[in-house]
Amino acid sequence: MLDEKALGEALGAAQHSLFRLEVLASYDVGSDGGDFARYLHGEPGPDMERKRAWHKVLEDDRARGVRNYRVHVLRSPLSPYLRYECEWGYAYNTPHEDIGILDLAEQEEPAGLIDHDFWLVDDAQVVRLHYDTGGRYLGAEVLPAEVLPRYIAAREAAWGAAVPFARYWAAHPQYHRGGREAA
Repeated sequence: MLDEKALGEALGAAQHSLFRLEVLASYDVGSDGGDFARYLHGEPGPDMERKRAWHKVLEDDRARGVRNYRVHVLRSPLSPYLRYECEWGYAYNTPHEDIGILDLAEQEEPAGLIDHDFWLVDDAQVVRLHYDTGGRYLGAEVLPAEVLPRYIAAREAAWGAAVPFARYWAAHPQYHRGGREAA
C-alpha cells in the first residue's frame, strides 16, 4: 500500500496526464486543512494559502505538459460535503484542472464505469485508492498492467458522460451557499 507521500511521488512522476475518478459522497482527509469544518460553520471562504499551494502543484504540472482532469460521480441532492467540495474546491480549481460531474440522479450510469476511486497516470498505470466507510484514506495500490484497458475504458465512459463542472454548478444554484460561481 502507498501512503500519502508515496502516492504523491507516484503522481508526481506523470509525464502527460493525470486522471482522477472520485466516487465517494464524502472524504475525511487532512489535506482539506479544516476547510470543511469552516464551511459548515459559515466561514466566507477556504484557506487561500492552502488552496494556492494546490494550485501551484497544478500549474507546475501544466507547465511541464501534464494535464490534470477528474470526474466526480455523485447523486443529487448534494450532501453538505458535496456542496462544500463544489463551492470551495472545484469552483476554485477549474482554472487549473478540467473537472467533470457525473450526476447519476440526472443521467444513466454509463457502461463500464468503475465503482471506486482511482488515478490513471499517463494512461500507463492505475493507482487504486482505498478509503474506509467514513471516507478516510487508507492507502493506495498500483494495479497490475493487465487491468489498464478496463480503467482506460472507465475513464472514457466517465469523461464522456460528465458535464463540465462550471455548467453543472451554474445549472444548480440551489446548492450555492451564496459563494463563488465557477470560473
